[in-house]
Amino acid sequence: MGEVTVRALREVSLDVRGGEMLAIMGASGSGKSTMLNILGTLDRPTSGRYFLDGEPVEHLDEYELSRLRNRKIGFVFQSFNLLPRDTALANVELPMVYAGMRPSQRRERALWALERVGLADRVDHLPNQLSGGQQQRVSIARALVNQPVLLLADEPTGALDTATTKQVMELFCSLHELGMTVVVVTHDPTIAGYAQRVVRFQDGVIVSDERRSSAVGGAA
Repeated sequence: MGEVTVRALREVSLDVRGGEMLAIMGASGSGKSTMLNILGTLDRPTSGRYFLDGEPVEHLDEYELSRLRNRKIGFVFQSFNLLPRDTALANVELPMVYAGMRPSQRRERALWALERVGLADRVDHLPNQLSGGQQQRVSIARALVNQPVLLLADEPTGALDTATTKQVMELFCSLHELGMTVVVVTHDPTIAGYAQRVVRFQDGVIVSDERRSSAVGGAA
């Protein structure tokens, strides 16, 4: 930042197991969002190594990283990031368009994903015709449509009310129970309570790494 060097992460070592549901917690500026960006290959570490699904990725170029993200990572954001002029179906189809998939196959898989999140009856609705919770479920359907090995969620319930938050987190838990690896960044202990493991960051370092035998959402 200007002439000041800020080390967002320092000497961090983190192993996320396949099929795990992990919450990353920490105050603003603790390094948790940088950690998520590295996990999602949106940022590159200045030193060290990162293996995604057993594959070292820090040496890949931008084109290779883009293809890797499309095949192996699903992203869910607090602001939904839906295209306002496209239907729920078209929004969910978008990752498959980038992957070069045939239109008929895109539609079939998008309909499957929307049904999976409980929106089979909203496929032709625009984002402004959906509630906040429904918009977030569309974004989750979009994230899982390519069947990624890793689902990353950055404060996914920050814009939702309590009841809708519970519905969205139970959806994440159901995806985890199907074997998907889920990482959620949050500052909310209630959200972290759904995870089977909670990692806390402070000033760029991991200060605690707690595994639980059970979680609020019923994850094992």
